[in-house]
Amino acid sequence: MIKYNLLNALLALFIFSSCQTAIKPEALYGKWKYVKVENPNSHPIDSVSSTELAMEVPYIQFSKNDSLVIWWGGKVLSHGTFHLDGSNIRVKEILADGKTREFPFYVSKLTEKDLIFSTSGEDGSKVTAVKE
Repeated sequence: MIKYNLLNALLALFIFSSCQTAIKPEALYGKWKYVKVENPNSHPIDSVSSTELAMEVPYIQFSKNDSLVIWWGGKVLSHGTFHLDGSNIRVKEILADGKTREFPFYVSKLTEKDLIFSTSGEDGSKVTAVKE
């Protein structure tokens, strides 16, 4: 009986955790100030200090024409377009030479005020941002 209840509880938890709702574009539009940037895949694990974040004032801006711009230190760090793929953001970055590259932002939290997203790979980052 205990095994049966435990199995049901685990099954319910699995179903609940895999049912993320799709992001609506309207939820992203606006300016999101970075308040925490981590690099969990680096060796050793690294993060951007709060002092550097205060000095550089990084943010990402999502616009209604499905464009995005990432600012760091008063300069454009990256720009391009985006589209939504369920609970993830697919970014098409326009590089300096005019070529493009595509990659996902994996969204783990999105509320009216908070956004947490990450990129994968060895140089992947986890960003926590607040809406201004």
